Amino acid sequence: MIAVQKNILKNIVNGITVTSLIIAASIYLPIIGFFCPLFIPLPILFYRSKLDRTAGVIIPVVSIMLFIVMAGGISVIVLYFAELLLIGFVLAEFIELDYSIEKTILYTCGAVLFTGIASLLFYSNISNTGINALVSGYIAKNIELAMALYKDMEVSEENIHMISGSLESVQYIFVRIIPALAIASTLFIAWANLLIAKPLFKAKDISYPEFGHLRVWKVPEFVVWGIIGCGLMLILPDNAFKMFGLNGLIILMMIYFFQGIAILSFYFEKKQFPRMLRFFLYSLVALQQILLLIVIGLGFFDMWLNFRKLKTEKG
Repeated sequence: MIAVQKNILKNIVNGITVTSLIIAASIYLPIIGFFCPLFIPLPILFYRSKLDRTAGVIIPVVSIMLFIVMAGGISVIVLYFAELLLIGFVLAEFIELDYSIEKTILYTCGAVLFTGIASLLFYSNISNTGINALVSGYIAKNIELAMALYKDMEVSEENIHMISGSLESVQYIFVRIIPALAIASTLFIAWANLLIAKPLFKAKDISYPEFGHLRVWKVPEFVVWGIIGCGLMLILPDNAFKMFGLNGLIILMMIYFFQGIAILSFYFEKKQFPRMLRFFLYSLVALQQILLLIVIGLGFFDMWLNFRKLKTEKG
């Protein structure tokens, strides 16, 4: 019994340590830190699945408390990291319920976004600051950090000046597409951590749900009407409709991105690409906007072109 308790305590300490290190890297490492938040849910997902609920919840709670101390109090960035931790914990909860991958990701995103909105409202109330002001301030701060990063990367003064001149317009648009960015990023982070967790779970002999062959996954055909509807809103003269359409398009593009990645995975498997080559190509997609758009296009046009010839293979 004592040995079991010691093992649980060891796992809790390891989970808190790993999580805290990833959070610290996200804040203090200039370039690598930009990608680190993607992996924050992973140790929570792993240790919650390895331990029971009571032991598993200690890791995100202690991690966020340590971060609050390090940040000097509650702020928007603290709420952001808290939501990332929650993604990992909620994913593990729905994995235990053995839902389909669609339900697992959608329910996780719904729970996390609902909690995020409630937390933002609560923080807005206690800080006597409007939500719009909080969001605008957070975006302005991140734009400043991006500008500092461009300078560190030795981007030409001409380009920096051009970007600086359009900051007001960029901030205006970003504030209005925050709902779509929040939903799309939550979908992506939940999806990515679920996929990354699979080999980790199998290596540690932890139960992982049978989601089937995700490389043959498809977006339901009726979703295309959402794309068409959002596209039509963009050509309407009213700015409110334009922003609503733009938000919808961003979310739907993320969904079709998942299908595009499934198509790539299908052909990587079919052609038996080495793992390192697959990792390199996936990394290129993540870093190159043109390739990202091509992958989204693959997912969208697959409904008509059937790139994987799924019906033919089934027949």
